[in-house]
Amino acid sequence: MAAARVPRVVLVTRPTDFERLVARHGTRAQAAFFLETRGQSIEEVEARHQAFAAGLESVLNSIPIGWRRNRIDRTDLDRFLFEPEDVVVALGQDGLVANVAKYLSGQAVIGLNPAPDLFEGVLVPHPPRAAPELLRIAVAGRGTYEERTMVEGVLDDGQKLLALNEIFVGHRTHQSSRYRLAWGEETERHPSSGVITATGTGSTGWARSIHHERASALKLPSPTSGQLVFFVREAWPSVATGTSLTQGIIPAGRSVDIVSEMDDDGVLFGDGIETDRIEFSWGRKVSLHAAPTRLRLLRG
Repeated sequence: MAAARVPRVVLVTRPTDFERLVARHGTRAQAAFFLETRGQSIEEVEARHQAFAAGLESVLNSIPIGWRRNRIDRTDLDRFLFEPEDVVVALGQDGLVANVAKYLSGQAVIGLNPAPDLFEGVLVPHPPRAAPELLRIAVAGRGTYEERTMVEGVLDDGQKLLALNEIFVGHRTHQSSRYRLAWGEETERHPSSGVITATGTGSTGWARSIHHERASALKLPSPTSGQLVFFVREAWPSVATGTSLTQGIIPAGRSVDIVSEMDDDGVLFGDGIETDRIEFSWGRKVSLHAAPTRLRLLRG
């Protein structure tokens, strides 16, 4: 009989503001001088860094001896090979969970909030001190999980893009985006500021802002519903373009399709990370729908 596989904990973090300041200016003293010349103090930034460091030490100490462990920065996620049985721990702000979600395929995710006075905690609901019990629960395959819907964009050449919040399709510099949008039995050509296709998780952010701005009557989806919502930003009519297909709820199993009429400046990217963009030049097609993969967020 094969031996049980040793659990592996993958701890995902990002540099603190203090670490970024010191990296940019060389030393703490130079960073402090930079802030002082602008009427600011380094003490508060450093205090938050120390609080994060204490939380980090607590989490690292909670990983049982004998378990495998990896700590990675969010900038290295695209080069890291996750294993199916990994337990992924995100220590930081809510956006860190969105950063890691698109690289996963059903692994358990534990969100730890080192600064509840600073971060909302929707995706990082637990304090670092809860790590020991949460790790045991996850490795044992127990616990209550919130399975959040993700959005997937599939291009006609097979390329795929996953996102937890939303996918943007449009012009690289947010100038006029030109494309044909197909929704249900209807097709419409648009010049606009781009298209946002959002999940229920993303409906608390960019999509919610658009929804509120236009006083939309659409009921935004919940994070686990399987539905998506799309919004066309600032579409305008002309003799060749329309404004009737500018928003909609995408049920599970259906998609909205977009064909680019942009030259080399068309792109799509997820969760606001423009560096991970996929080129979307003239004639290319993308299908946007709920992804088969969901984020499995451990609640307790």
